[in-house]
Amino acid sequence: MKRSIALIAAAACGVASLSACAQHGGAMQGGALRAVSSPDAPKAIGPYSQAVRAGNVLYLAGQIPIHPKTGELMKDAPIEAQTRLVLDNLKAVLAADGMTMANVVSTTVYLKDLNDFAKMNEVYGTYFTGVTPARATVQVARLPRDVAVEIGAIAVKP
Repeated sequence: MKRSIALIAAAACGVASLSACAQHGGAMQGGALRAVSSPDAPKAIGPYSQAVRAGNVLYLAGQIPIHPKTGELMKDAPIEAQTRLVLDNLKAVLAADGMTMANVVSTTVYLKDLNDFAKMNEVYGTYFTGVTPARATVQVARLPRDVAVEIGAIAVKP
């Protein structure tokens, strides 16, 4: 059952990404796909890019609470500190492509425990002003390196 729910959620995220791409000019309008990376965000821990630019849309891989300079994993830190570091890492990747948190149109938040939602949400809210991004938040059985939170995002550069 959990596997089915995970597959349905993954499919929904894919459909949302395709929809965002179509609404903002399509993947290939304005050029080919381009990887975006920042030395101020943790290196990818697998075979994926920190972000991929498709036209005017930037798809950011999920970030977990890894300190970008030291590589220190903050899995035992309070959820507030983990959330802050994750969002700072996303900001660094956005900056590498000339964007800010104001360009973010959608996020997906993965929590190990939904009981952490209120604390995560309090920190999350300090990173966005004006039009806040659409968001999905889901509880998952396990996250990479056993952290408590992972956040991915989609941003648009007008």
